[in-house]
Amino acid sequence: MDDTIATAAEAAENHAMPRVHEVHTDPDKCAPKTENLPDSVRSSAKSKSAAQWAYERLIIYIKNFEEQLDAQHEIAMGFTGGDAGVIRIEGMGFFDPDIVTFYGTDPTGAKTQLIQHVSQLNVMLRALPKQVDQAEPNRIGFRLARDLDKSDQDAGEA
Repeated sequence: MDDTIATAAEAAENHAMPRVHEVHTDPDKCAPKTENLPDSVRSSAKSKSAAQWAYERLIIYIKNFEEQLDAQHEIAMGFTGGDAGVIRIEGMGFFDPDIVTFYGTDPTGAKTQLIQHVSQLNVMLRALPKQVDQAEPNRIGFRLARDLDKSDQDAGEA
């Protein structure tokens, strides 16, 4: 028996399938697609920690943002509500039950890691020019999405 007490809103959210609704002035800009989501994201949030649920949905937004970038730009993330600034995203993860972490480099090239509680999660995705010494821009969103797919396959084998 589950002794957890949830508000009506929390109960509804935990049982809802992912749904995205956005409207843009530019018809070519689009919300993340929910048709081809990895099974782990399509499943109910009830069995997930807040950290995992936030992590999975952030991946979808990051991948969608990257799909709209040209070959001269790559994704970076700004952190609102503080002086953390902007980091070029090189990795992302979560630590159950409620921590999400971001790895990257700041504008000076310094190695950076931000560790954030999901209740404080408030990020801004930005396009930065790709590093001049690299032929192709980094696409972390695609790697993160592949990892979600791999996690789904590994869970199916267990």
